[in-house]
Amino acid sequence: MREYHGALNARGGAPSRSATNTGVMMRGKPVQRTTVAARIRDFIDDFAAATPARFAIVIFTSLILVFTLLFSLPWATTSGRTAPLVDALFTAVSVICVTGLSTVDMATYWSPLGHAFVFIGVQIGGIGVLTLASILGLVISRRLGLRQKLLAAGDANPLRIRKGPVSEGQAVRLGETGNLLVTVAVSVLAIEVGVALLLFPRMLLEGVDPLSAAWESFYFSTMAFTNTGFLPTSEGLDPYANDPWFLGALMIGVFLGAIGFPVIYVLTRNFRRPRRWSLHVKLTLLTSGLLLVLGALAYFVLEFNNPRTMGDMDVGQRILQSFFVSTMARSGGFSALDMADFDGSSLLITDMLMFVGGGSASTAGGIKVTTLAILFLAAFAEARGNDSMEAYERRIPSDVLRLAVSVVLWGATTVASASVILMLITDEPLDYVLFDVISAFATCGLTTGFTEGASDAAHLILAATMFLGRIGTVTLAAALAASTRRQLFKRAEERPIVG
Repeated sequence: MREYHGALNARGGAPSRSATNTGVMMRGKPVQRTTVAARIRDFIDDFAAATPARFAIVIFTSLILVFTLLFSLPWATTSGRTAPLVDALFTAVSVICVTGLSTVDMATYWSPLGHAFVFIGVQIGGIGVLTLASILGLVISRRLGLRQKLLAAGDANPLRIRKGPVSEGQAVRLGETGNLLVTVAVSVLAIEVGVALLLFPRMLLEGVDPLSAAWESFYFSTMAFTNTGFLPTSEGLDPYANDPWFLGALMIGVFLGAIGFPVIYVLTRNFRRPRRWSLHVKLTLLTSGLLLVLGALAYFVLEFNNPRTMGDMDVGQRILQSFFVSTMARSGGFSALDMADFDGSSLLITDMLMFVGGGSASTAGGIKVTTLAILFLAAFAEARGNDSMEAYERRIPSDVLRLAVSVVLWGATTVASASVILMLITDEPLDYVLFDVISAFATCGLTTGFTEGASDAAHLILAATMFLGRIGTVTLAAALAASTRRQLFKRAEERPIVG
């Protein structure tokens, strides 16, 4: 069974609003009454349906401009002065792209109003612009039209962005989009409140007053689930740097946010029936678990004798810190240790974990864990001499592999280009520059300190990297292509030498 993704018209579906926007009857003939608002609404609907990828980029850009204006307000800063344009723009991009990098001390520079802007922005960016719009439409009208379903489905699965027939063998079917949106809304509220309830009593034991503890616990939980990593206080995680309960709660929030809403949707319905889990769910959970354990093992070994990080800790603390860093390197952004103190080999491990990121349709960034899984499955299939990729008794079509290769190449090109430019305009070492560039691209938020001390030109480069990383290489490529081009002929085949 196949779906068809394209604009509906009089031949193939419902007519557009402009075609049905008739006014009163005058002398037996209908008179058109097309207001300016109606024309704008029809243009937006047609543009969103025709090119959802470009529509998503336009919405993201518009939100960044709006939040740049909000952060430029004098009331948004504690000093009462207007924030410099570069700082306001960088903060807006980091908030909407749920990255966590900053050019200022987020805890002390912004006023309570500024922190409210940050809180609202990360919720919008974490859930997804098109998904949030679809949720609001579902709440208001209590139903989803076909266009709204296509937009929400495209936001959750980049394979649906292109026009034309789309295979129904998806992780979440188009008919399940409404249920997925409900899962998104409920899971965001439930997980953020649940993590906040875990953090609240620990803050009370630390001596934080109840009102501040309530706000800070919910702020921490939101930044954990959205994989952002902003801190509400200047001391950050220092009071809880060795606390298993506090760090464990943050890890739970980050992990649940990073596995993706389609995975949460399936688990909430078939948690005890793994046989009904889709291939996407199995690949996401397996790859995420392997990366978490292997990353923690690498940090435990590489930082075992480093006196600046884990060298003076007992075994229990080393294990805790290793798993915490491994979790946060997958886009969480929190750090109980100074990343600048890590060994160069550990920074390289972190680079790789950040570049991979979390699950598809999640609050995490990176090229996604399923992309990495597809590449390894392709390598295994080639090594075994198989014509197709298979996993869990399912065959994976070749177009998924082409998409995975495209994502990796676009991501690597973005990281390499930004790193080269920053190396030209700064004097920082490569490992620090590369670390922050990958952190920006993967919307992770971990930093060696390079970002805060960089120049305005470097901040603009990092802001562009964050934007490209968040909108996704697939969305960007689909926006540039606008539609799938069919070729009705095949050229003569010739095989170049590879390897």
